[in-house]
Amino acid sequence: MTGGAGFIGSHIVQALLDRGAAVHVLDNLSTGKRDNVPREASFIQGDILDAGELDRALNGVDAVIHLAARVAIRDSLKNFHQDASTNLMGTLHLLKQAGSRQVRNLIFASSMAVYADSLQPAPLAENYQLNPISPYGISKLAAEKYTRLLAGPLGMKSVCLRYFNVYGPRQTFTLYVGVINIFIERLLKGQAPVIFGDGEQQRDFVHVEDITRATLLALESDIDGEVFNVGSGVGTSVAQIARLLIDRIRPGTQPIYDRPHPVEIRNSIADISQIRVRLGYAPRATLAEKIDEVIAWKRKTAGG
Repeated sequence: MTGGAGFIGSHIVQALLDRGAAVHVLDNLSTGKRDNVPREASFIQGDILDAGELDRALNGVDAVIHLAARVAIRDSLKNFHQDASTNLMGTLHLLKQAGSRQVRNLIFASSMAVYADSLQPAPLAENYQLNPISPYGISKLAAEKYTRLLAGPLGMKSVCLRYFNVYGPRQTFTLYVGVINIFIERLLKGQAPVIFGDGEQQRDFVHVEDITRATLLALESDIDGEVFNVGSGVGTSVAQIARLLIDRIRPGTQPIYDRPHPVEIRNSIADISQIRVRLGYAPRATLAEKIDEVIAWKRKTAGG
């Protein structure tokens, strides 16, 4: 697995180990943490652009879950070159070397950022317009298209999964990714959450356990060359998230409103009907049930 020391990857690694799989993890630890990787997994610290380290990681591997990416939609406008280098060229490096090995199965972690903006808070199906408004979304869409085009000729079956807004324990704090994580971080420090825009933009928040289950369903299926949304199918506004977290952490706090970011789409809700039918996926977690778990994890890791 690439990116297996990160937030999502480490959960998938543990689930694979629980099923008795032998797991190789390749991660450069730019955002992931070595402590996230279970000791039962083989760990290689290296970059996906490093041919030697990638070759070591692929040794004896028959399936790859590819999560390594530079994930920062807001920051991607400034750092578009790094985004393309990691997200697109990294995927091409992987495809080339996996094709020369005995890899027969590839799961590519794509993103809801591949879609065009939606002015209405309606679920987006996989055939919705693909016109990303961020360099990050462009890099993920290009990598997705290369994967679907080349995996077959290279001897691999592939499935691309468009993850929506993932939340849960182990998410690394950055200023650019994970509004739930960012809001909790600020509230625990006694700071008000900052809402960009009017707060009525809606997101599909999906727990990392549901992402993990969907990824394993794709890995174990016979489906080839297709793409699926992975979300909860439920829209929640950013203002609702702020109110939910304020009530639990620092009641009475008033959020700060700032200008919207130009590279963030207004509404992003997953239509999950295809993955329900084709892979048997159904989300189990809800924000109401899981948000306290995330807050508790943040308190523990922050020492607060």
